[in-house]
Amino acid sequence: MNQIIVDVGISENRLALVEDEELVELYIERQNNRRMVGNIYKGRIANVLPGMQAAFVDIGLEKNCFLYIKDALKQDLFNKDETYYKDIPITDVVKQGQEITVQVIKEPLGTKGARVTTNITLPGRYLVLMPHTSYIGVSRRIVCSEERERLREAIEQLRPHNMGIIVRTVAEGKNGEDFDEDIKFLLKLWQKIERERKINPAPKLIHRDFDLISKTIRDTFSKDIDKFVINNAKEYKNALELVELLSPSLKSRISYFDEDIEIFNYYKIESQINKSLNRKIWLKSGGYIVIDSTEAFTIIDVNTGKYVGSIGLEDTVLNTNLEAADEIAKQLRLRDIGGIIIIDFIDMVDEEDNQKVIDALEKALSKDKTRSKVLGMTQLGLVEMTRKKVRLGLDRLLQKKCQYCGGSGRLANEYTLLYKFEKEMIRISMHTNAEAVIFETNPTVLQVFKEEKSMLEKIDAETDLKSFIIPNIHLHHNEIQVKAMGDMESIKKLIDKNEVIL
Repeated sequence: MNQIIVDVGISENRLALVEDEELVELYIERQNNRRMVGNIYKGRIANVLPGMQAAFVDIGLEKNCFLYIKDALKQDLFNKDETYYKDIPITDVVKQGQEITVQVIKEPLGTKGARVTTNITLPGRYLVLMPHTSYIGVSRRIVCSEERERLREAIEQLRPHNMGIIVRTVAEGKNGEDFDEDIKFLLKLWQKIERERKINPAPKLIHRDFDLISKTIRDTFSKDIDKFVINNAKEYKNALELVELLSPSLKSRISYFDEDIEIFNYYKIESQINKSLNRKIWLKSGGYIVIDSTEAFTIIDVNTGKYVGSIGLEDTVLNTNLEAADEIAKQLRLRDIGGIIIIDFIDMVDEEDNQKVIDALEKALSKDKTRSKVLGMTQLGLVEMTRKKVRLGLDRLLQKKCQYCGGSGRLANEYTLLYKFEKEMIRISMHTNAEAVIFETNPTVLQVFKEEKSMLEKIDAETDLKSFIIPNIHLHHNEIQVKAMGDMESIKKLIDKNEVIL
């Protein structure tokens, strides 16, 4: 059973796509930080970069957006290769200070601003309207050649003059009447956007795309979804109204959750979210995968773990790799991992087994709406692949860098901290006349120093200094700071005012 579960909150809304009680996708929309992809702005060219065939566009955000040459040409370029764009200087397309209408196609990520295009697309229920092209396309997920041709012919009769249309997957089996309503709605929307563009100065938001719930109803809620459950009465009513407009036959599948329990706990989603943040993911067989992300790419390691098999080593390795391939595809989709991905499957001698694993990975990835490409296996036995990076990954949405380790996942151990303490004591004994020193450390370090008290006493003796250590919750785990030093009498007065642990 496929379900969409929506948790409407005060600060944020969360939407989970569940397949057979297993969480496969999670979307989060915060009230003060709504998604930008699909929004249309009237902007101004802030800077042109001829060497990069790109320009920066000011649309009123903190960071200017990036516009590539191929995203700036308003004509039918769907069949052009990359060499075509190199022959057209960006300076022939846009000028600094020029006002321009753009649509966000990629969220800001890290230090990078959003990516925009001038090729506007307006999604409807069955169709996508492209006001600046005359191209007709059909979703690649519609595989029947006869159906593709039927849809193409139907759209050719309805397509507005000098405008393009893409037929969406949900249009399969639909007829001209369904498409006619969609086109009328999208044309009215485009006319409204054009009016906003003419009357507003740049930079200005002139069209905001649907919010998370409405967008999911438009793009994802189809006959393949058995239930759409929502825990907010107002949003439930809005959902019913939108479904009545877009696809009335699905109205009975929407239900209001009115229980005295958290909806994500009821559907066992919260525990799956927590699991999705783990570095190590166990497989049912007893093997496991480890996922590590860097700025440049994501690395996934596969291990047999507790799985010992029952036939032989080669069979055990193959079964673990096949199970891992399926789990990796699920994790990439759930965590929304994008960019370059390197997978270190367990080494296999048989080339046929290697191909079985790659085929299994590609099959599992076919369920993912986000485009990915498996490039094959390197000479080192590593599988290279890419997945389109559209928005922040789940880990960055739900977590932040550790204030102590800075994201490295490592802290200084007790020997390193003891070494720091020793060197500081030697420095003070050599360059001052102090008799005693008060140090401050993070409370987490105090236990380490307690265990090494005999070593601290030895350092005191060697440096002819008396050390005292007090906690400071504001200090970094790796820091040891001098609070005060001087003669014993003055230090004792300070000690009376502080909680001295050591």
